[in-house]
Amino acid sequence: MGDTERRTDRAAEEEPDGTPGPEGRLTAALTARGFTTRRLRMRVAALVLAFSLVPVGAAGFALYRLTDLGGPDSVCDGAATADQVHDLLGSGRINEHQGGDRSADAAGQGCSVSVRTGLLTTTEKTVWFSLERNAKDGPGGLAASDARLFAGSSAGSVTPDMAWALLPEGCEKGLRAEVHSTEPGHDEVRARLAVGFADAAARAKHCSDGNPQTLKELSARGARTAPDWANLCGLPGFAPAKNPEAGWSMSQQVTTASGPIWSCTIGGDPKSDSRTQVFAITTDPRTTALTRQDGKEPSAFGRARWVAGGTLVADCHGKDVFFTVNGGYTDTLRKPFLFPDQDDLVRQFLTAGGKAIGCEPIL
Repeated sequence: MGDTERRTDRAAEEEPDGTPGPEGRLTAALTARGFTTRRLRMRVAALVLAFSLVPVGAAGFALYRLTDLGGPDSVCDGAATADQVHDLLGSGRINEHQGGDRSADAAGQGCSVSVRTGLLTTTEKTVWFSLERNAKDGPGGLAASDARLFAGSSAGSVTPDMAWALLPEGCEKGLRAEVHSTEPGHDEVRARLAVGFADAAARAKHCSDGNPQTLKELSARGARTAPDWANLCGLPGFAPAKNPEAGWSMSQQVTTASGPIWSCTIGGDPKSDSRTQVFAITTDPRTTALTRQDGKEPSAFGRARWVAGGTLVADCHGKDVFFTVNGGYTDTLRKPFLFPDQDDLVRQFLTAGGKAIGCEPIL
């Protein structure tokens, strides 16, 4: 080592007045504690550096667990943006789980997205995306009296556990984009997710003009009320004869809008109670792949023809409209139906329901 280097080292170890400098004091302290070699002192320096980086590492760990820093901009082949997922499920790290058909025209099919957050404990919330096709059972299965409906350039509904939206005009009839979520509420967010997913599916299938559908507003959720047996479901004059054996307490719930599927239930949840009577009118023919085929189905009630279990179709101003009558049955009744005269029930519903939506006389 040259004289200049020795002077520089001494300057680092001593102050101008000859007293030990910062490095000198550190060397003396390490020597006093047994760290007498350069190798031992380097180990101490490495430990000090490691502990000095702990706050930085902790911050990075927190950012990774609590945010989606560096995560994807979109999920499920463009079915939704990361921001839309966070709007529904909250902040956190996005994890995508692909399944089902990964072909080019099946964007989002069978895909789920979870958001995990938390430092010491982890919470996880999930949303599922799927494309479904209504081709055999008829649109009445989509009817839900507790739904909030939307119609227009986009059409669909939102229930407490699911939102669905039809694919745009020009796409295959009967196709809908479904979004299932573990999160209650957030109706508008879930509806926008379903509409965006429907647009993404249409782009993948090359069946739309590329203009995004817009969600204007959701109808209010219908309230449960006591049935007016002379004007059931709010349809003037709809008064089928009730089975006198049906003495249980019943309530009525009706959607507050008519498109794409007006729905009314009398009784409890139709998924768990067969006594519940369900009526539905589907005014958007995109909802199902079923069609009216003149001359092939037997005439049932005037211009209406059966096309699926419990569902008839009639032409209303040149457009297929579907009328569904299901349920109302229980083994505990001597006369099994809530409304025993089923033919009279269907006739009255076609008459009152058709009139309510402005359809020409069906019977």
